[in-house]
Amino acid sequence: MIIRIPGQPGKDLCDSHLGVTRRDVLRVGGSGALGLSLGSLLQLQSAQANTKVPVGRGKAKSIILCYLQGGPSHLDLWDPKEGVPDNVKSSFSKISTKLPGVQFTELLPKLSQVIDKTTLIRSMSYTPNGLFNHTAAIYQMMTGYTTDKVSPSGQLEPPSPKDFPNFGSNIIRLKPANEPMLPFVMLPRPLQESNVVGKGGTAGFLGKAFDPYTLYPPGDDMDKKKMDKINVADLEMRADVYGGRMQRRARLLDTINAGMPEIDRAVKDYKLNEYYDQALTLISSGRARDAFSIEQESRETRDMYGRTTFGQSCLLARRLVEAGTRVVEVVWPKVANSDNHSWDVHTGLSARMRNQSGPMLDTGLSALINDLDDRGLLEETLVVAVGEFGRSPQRGVSTSGNGNSDDGRDHWPYCYTALMAGAGIKRGYVHGQSDKTASAPLVDPVHPGELLATIYESFGIAPETIVYNHLNQPRELVKAESVSKLFA
Repeated sequence: MIIRIPGQPGKDLCDSHLGVTRRDVLRVGGSGALGLSLGSLLQLQSAQANTKVPVGRGKAKSIILCYLQGGPSHLDLWDPKEGVPDNVKSSFSKISTKLPGVQFTELLPKLSQVIDKTTLIRSMSYTPNGLFNHTAAIYQMMTGYTTDKVSPSGQLEPPSPKDFPNFGSNIIRLKPANEPMLPFVMLPRPLQESNVVGKGGTAGFLGKAFDPYTLYPPGDDMDKKKMDKINVADLEMRADVYGGRMQRRARLLDTINAGMPEIDRAVKDYKLNEYYDQALTLISSGRARDAFSIEQESRETRDMYGRTTFGQSCLLARRLVEAGTRVVEVVWPKVANSDNHSWDVHTGLSARMRNQSGPMLDTGLSALINDLDDRGLLEETLVVAVGEFGRSPQRGVSTSGNGNSDDGRDHWPYCYTALMAGAGIKRGYVHGQSDKTASAPLVDPVHPGELLATIYESFGIAPETIVYNHLNQPRELVKAESVSKLFA
């Protein structure tokens, strides 16, 4: 048996001087000044948007990324192999899917019946160069770049204003939301590995105006009541501040402006009224709060997604894009190296994937794809499910310095699987093929940077679009080309 290792195929936008986060400015607390701060951020987002972005594919209006942090085992989910040694072969039985000749394992019976609505990429691959461990690989997957400071174990420094932006931050800057709605939401937890929290999950040198709105409720992965207790206090008005009062404050601002010609000209030139109105509408209309009100869904719908954190997060993601959110990132529950529902299966793979992560993924992701399709939202919503790498073909061996039991697989960036659907992506298509042991692509390898380039192009954003970092140096969104075969 041979395990092959393939080769590896903007203007200063920093607003760190603001010193506030999106959560800070959304916390109205009865202050009209805070509403103006939010308006300033909305203005900043629009002013920094590149209005001359070359048109690409352009069908996507929103994206839901189901980020399967920890590295799902492709051999034990959607790329099982036969005729291989026992320490390579999955312990799970193979099942047929709706696509002739394409088989999954028994862990994905529901996804096997919706795979005809998706594209399956069985040839994700990159050479690690220090990216064998989670944090550095996550940063690459989310930004398209490798960090300058990577320890031998792959751990990184904490998030920095100098970081490259998360792809979602780039999207909302270049394609500002049309609705008075939160443009970018990350839930139910931050990107995290060991003590490094949030690396690759911020707007970095674009500035805090493009950070995601974060939603991290407490509770365990299987807490059925957890998603009913979402804290949206940042979007609420105090009991003594009513919409009418805020509208009166808005009219008072207009009156003051009318009496001060210089300020009035500034307002006209910079469209401050427009952005103040957007901020006011976001807070007072209740649109965002309503989107988070997941209890409005029927019991049948909630059961369809699964009463787990992942399932209910997928349902919430659908509600958010339906309300106008541009980017939603559902980060797989729990830290990557936990033993609770994690994909980081160095030990106990069979029981953990059968009883925990497998059913959660199968139920939640299949429901999301079906629900979006049934509602007509899949035409303009891109769905992506991917981790930072796969798992080693051979069980019980060490590829990253971690210890692995006979029923565990180590990290494997050389070959793994991703799923895409919607927004002009082909339906019922399998891209690429892995070799006999799923250790390397046989044809059509796809680098994480190429996946990001494909995501950008689905929004009509050219991957080579230039942004300027904290040193005013030009940088491409990603140094890769999109995968044209993935588009219909």
